[in-house]
Amino acid sequence: MFESAHSNSESSESQWISLSDMMAGLMMVFLCIAVFVMRSLIDERAKIRELAESYRDTQLAIYQTLQQEFANDLDHWGASLDKQTLAISFNNSDALFKAGDFTLSDNAREIMSSFVPRYIAALTPYMDSIAAIQIEGHTSSEWGEQSEPEEGYFHNLRLSQQRSRAVMQYAHSLLPPTQAVLVRAKVAAVGYSSARPVLNANGIEDPDRSRRVAFRVVRDSESHILQILEEAL
Repeated sequence: MFESAHSNSESSESQWISLSDMMAGLMMVFLCIAVFVMRSLIDERAKIRELAESYRDTQLAIYQTLQQEFANDLDHWGASLDKQTLAISFNNSDALFKAGDFTLSDNAREIMSSFVPRYIAALTPYMDSIAAIQIEGHTSSEWGEQSEPEEGYFHNLRLSQQRSRAVMQYAHSLLPPTQAVLVRAKVAAVGYSSARPVLNANGIEDPDRSRRVAFRVVRDSESHILQILEEAL
């Protein structure tokens, strides 16, 4: 009996050691999996950060290129460059058109003749990351003292659309055939009426600055976001 009990004890001890070895092995497996998952997450975060930084750097490069090209002209033209929206706005479009009209003035043609070819040339290196270039027509909310607000809005909508198309048509005429093809593929003319007014420090509409024509770079953010998502999967 003593030998049998001793044998059972050795058997139990052997089984316990085997179970301990198995648990230790499983812990090592789980630890390796955890390390692998953490490493993968770190790599994916690094890829996402790299893509986001690339988008930001290109945005900044476009701004700096436009700023460098037109720094000496913006004030003279009564224009401004917005760093966030990459929009060059020709403020107070009354200097470009007669009141209530969409025919470009001689001054407007002179400005556009200098601006448009240089603008397209400056943006050409970044075209792969640009979804569109919008020529935007904006108006103030004013339209005759007798007009109802809704009626005035739609009068201004038509005017802003006509002005943006007039600028686009003239811009197209300034470019050589190869660049004109690029314009047709990338450039769109849109009119916003008074939907996007410029406000002064008191939150009140500034009519002069609200009446403007803007050239705005629209980045290809959708495809960039999809690329980030694909990298994360």
